[in-house]
Amino acid sequence: MTALAALPAELYPALAQVQPSLAELYPRLAPMQVPAGTVLFSENTPCQGFPLVLAGEIKVSRSSGDGRSLELYRVVPGELCLVSSACLFRTQPLSAHGITTKASTLILIPADIFRRWLDTMAFRNEVLGLFAERMADLTSLIDAVAFHKLDRRLAAALLGHGQQLAITHQALANELGTVREIVTRLLRRFEREGWVALGREQIQIVNGAALRELAASLNA
Repeated sequence: MTALAALPAELYPALAQVQPSLAELYPRLAPMQVPAGTVLFSENTPCQGFPLVLAGEIKVSRSSGDGRSLELYRVVPGELCLVSSACLFRTQPLSAHGITTKASTLILIPADIFRRWLDTMAFRNEVLGLFAERMADLTSLIDAVAFHKLDRRLAAALLGHGQQLAITHQALANELGTVREIVTRLLRRFEREGWVALGREQIQIVNGAALRELAASLNA
C-alpha cells in the first residue's frame, strides 16, 4: 500500500477496523484531485458516494429560491460530511451542495461500502457522533438566523400596552413578520426568565424593566 493509501487511516482512525478495508479498496478507489471551485455535489441530486477529504476543504451550503446561499459547515481532512451521511442513510436526494474552497484531494466511497462500514461499531459511533455535533452547530446557526434581534423586537412590541395584554401569539407573529412557533418559543423563554406570565390569549408583564433593557439594545 502506498503512502497516500495509508493516509486515510491516519486521518480517519475509525476506519482501522472497517471491512472491506481501505487497503482492499485502494486499487479501485484512486484519490481524485480537483481544483478550487469544483462542485462536488448538488442539492436534490442522488448521492454518488461518501467523500473522505485527504487535503483541501469542502464548503457545504444550502441555496434559496432567490439565489442566496447559506453556509452550513466545512469539511476538512479528518472530518466527515453530514449531508452525505444523511443522504446515504435514508437513500434520499442531497439536501445541500458542496464546493471545494481550495485545491483538494479526496476519495469517494461507494454507497454500498459506506453502509457495510456502518456495521463496524467504531465507524458507526464516529458517524453518529458527527450527527450530534453538526446538529448542535446547525441549531446554533438556526437560532442566529431566526432569532437575530427578534427577541428584542418582541420585547419592544410587548411594552407600552399596560401590564396585561390580550393578544395571541399569531397576532404578535404577524406584527413582527415571523411565524407563530418562533414567537411562542421566545415568549416561553421570557417566561422562564420571569419577565412575563403566559395565559390563554393573555400575556402579563411581570418584569417590564428587563423587557425595556432588552428592547433598548435593538439599535445597539
